[in-house]
Amino acid sequence: MPPSTSPIILVLGAGPNIGQHVARTFAAGGYRVALAARSVKEADSTDSQLNIPSDFTKVEDVVNAFERVKRVFGVPNVVVYNVSASTRTPPDEPFSLPLIDFQHDLTINITSLYVAAHQAVAGPTPTFIVTGNILNVETIPGFISQGVGKSAGAHMMWAAANAYNAKGYKFYYADERKADGTAKYRVDGDAHAQLFKSLAEDKSQREWHHTFVMGKGYQKFASSL
Repeated sequence: MPPSTSPIILVLGAGPNIGQHVARTFAAGGYRVALAARSVKEADSTDSQLNIPSDFTKVEDVVNAFERVKRVFGVPNVVVYNVSASTRTPPDEPFSLPLIDFQHDLTINITSLYVAAHQAVAGPTPTFIVTGNILNVETIPGFISQGVGKSAGAHMMWAAANAYNAKGYKFYYADERKADGTAKYRVDGDAHAQLFKSLAEDKSQREWHHTFVMGKGYQKFASSL
């Protein structure tokens, strides 16, 4: 596919598991890939991969990532928000987390996500996917800042899926589970990548709260919204 017409994905948060699997899977499907993360080096960019060093505690870095990919490749067709922060607390002391750490995590988990979704709608970018987990519907001791963040992220995707569906946008909160519906702590990067590509290429909005099982796809559980 010629570079000028190939679709574009922007991955915010390019870690070694989900982020890199998503990048490779979409690249193999003919997408140009933009990776925004602290770990990437701009000098390693190629004609088909743009690296954008980014710190998601700074909302201006989120805006910059969108502006950079637009200038170099064009408006992204898909955005994946694969960034998450969690400062652990003792299991029986959820409010022992220092305020500065709580605010740090919420900037990454909520504020920067909101800015990214705002940028995507302005794009316009038709598909926006958040890498989620079970914390929007269950509590896990020690993870209060991430749980608050995931709950807020899920709410944003829910509201956006309802509000923007008629305008051609799709929003997802993707949560990999075990077959019995319980939390999966060691998630599979390739399973996420395959699902994300399927969601991106489907013309219609599927279930916004996309609980899925590796090898089976979407599964509705009692805790699914």
